[in-house]
Amino acid sequence: MRRPGQHRCARCVQALCAHREQQERERKIAGPKWKPTPGQPAGLAFTTRTGGATDPRGLNRMLTILCRDARVRRVRVHDLRHTCASLLLAQGVDARTIMETLGHSTITMTLDAYAHVMQTTLRAAADRMDDALGVAAPAEDQSMPNV
Repeated sequence: MRRPGQHRCARCVQALCAHREQQERERKIAGPKWKPTPGQPAGLAFTTRTGGATDPRGLNRMLTILCRDARVRRVRVHDLRHTCASLLLAQGVDARTIMETLGHSTITMTLDAYAHVMQTTLRAAADRMDDALGVAAPAEDQSMPNV
């Protein structure tokens, strides 16, 4: 249960803080070998052990190892983006927020990519409305004429 005043993203923030502490230890160990990749912003959240930008292929290789060790189906980093968007849509998060989260340049890109998930969400919303109207509908009155 969340404590009063605790942000909803507390787990994510906690994980990122722990990661930053680990990265700081790695930077101290690397010493002068710690060299951020030229042209990349300083202070990247995810780097190599010497401060360079993470190679996407290396990230996918690491994810493959993690999936294997966890005995789950192999996924790519890009698949995680799709999972994130699908879960957010299923939770009712608006498309504009998802667009910004994923870094899409237009909302059309987001809507086109996730239309199949939105159909499921729309169907669920329609079912909820049907349930709400069904509960609120008065019992059938035989004295009323059929229209």
